[in-house]
Amino acid sequence: MSSTLRASIDLINPPIIEAKLVEKPQTIIAELLVQAPSIPEEFVEGGAKAWLTILGGWFTFFATFGYVNAFGVYQDYYTRSGTASASSISWIGSTQLFFLLGAALPAGKLFDMGYCRQLVFCGSLLFVVSLFMVSLADTSKYYQLFLAQGIGMGLGAGLMFLPAMAIQSHYWRQRRPMAMGIVASGSSIGGIVYPIMLNHLIHGPVGFAWAVRATGFLTLGTVILANILMIPRPPKTKPENKTSISKVLMDPPYALFLGSAILITLGLFFPIFYLQLYSILHGVDSKLAFYTIAILNASSTFGRTLPGLLAQKIGILNTFIPITFIAGALVFATYGANTAAGAVALAIFYGFFSGASAAMSKDPGEVG
Repeated sequence: MSSTLRASIDLINPPIIEAKLVEKPQTIIAELLVQAPSIPEEFVEGGAKAWLTILGGWFTFFATFGYVNAFGVYQDYYTRSGTASASSISWIGSTQLFFLLGAALPAGKLFDMGYCRQLVFCGSLLFVVSLFMVSLADTSKYYQLFLAQGIGMGLGAGLMFLPAMAIQSHYWRQRRPMAMGIVASGSSIGGIVYPIMLNHLIHGPVGFAWAVRATGFLTLGTVILANILMIPRPPKTKPENKTSISKVLMDPPYALFLGSAILITLGLFFPIFYLQLYSILHGVDSKLAFYTIAILNASSTFGRTLPGLLAQKIGILNTFIPITFIAGALVFATYGANTAAGAVALAIFYGFFSGASAAMSKDPGEVG
């Protein structure tokens, strides 16, 4: 008698079944196949599709958060070209960032309902079209830039970035933090490539419009690859008692963490938006100032990975709390970055300590 059949007999009614099994073995075995509790399929981690999905998510973060991390170039260009005041222009970048994160609320629900591919496709289309509209916009007309870059690109990016991260739970369990860390590093690399590309092209022979279009073609290629490479593999069995949103938000530790994340995000992007403009206005050579945002994002690549190794030893919050305080203190250090050395030092240290963090849900079906 096989071990599986023996286990099924023990679960149903051992004494009666074994007695019948001696008299009518074929009949009782057939009954067992129907009545025995189903054995859940083992979760298979990794594989070729899993690594391709990581690569697709990396391209998504490269294009979305990577481009947002390059907004400091636009902040500098729009301010010095007389489009509007620095405060008004920052509304474009902050609105873009708001919709990038805010769109995750409906996108998360739709992702859990199984609309991953539709979200990524629609987001890609909206993001790329809006980016090309920025290249066609009259930079003297503020509302055109606000609509295309602030709202259009923000919503498009928001529909893409959450599925790119959440889909990793379809393929990874034990090594999910590793997968999410690799995906998130795409934003750092994008934050290196886009600022350098924009600065050289805008202030080079092609000018603003074709500089934006060049980044648009690069973005188009990356999101096409993202749509091809990310293949959903949702859980075959969904939890019987799925946790409601209200119950999740009423969980005290999670609610406190959300509150802290809101406060952190309020100041997180201040140096990212203003560092290049601030450096130039305080006498730093523009050739060096053009690289400050790229240096900041390059440093954040290490900030997204090395603290994770420390967190495995001393705990996530024990790592997260001091790093957050240091990043907050460095925001005030911006006022002292009046020299080339100061600007570079600030970019390196702030880039490292402002590295992103990600939270996990209890069930893969609720990651969105």
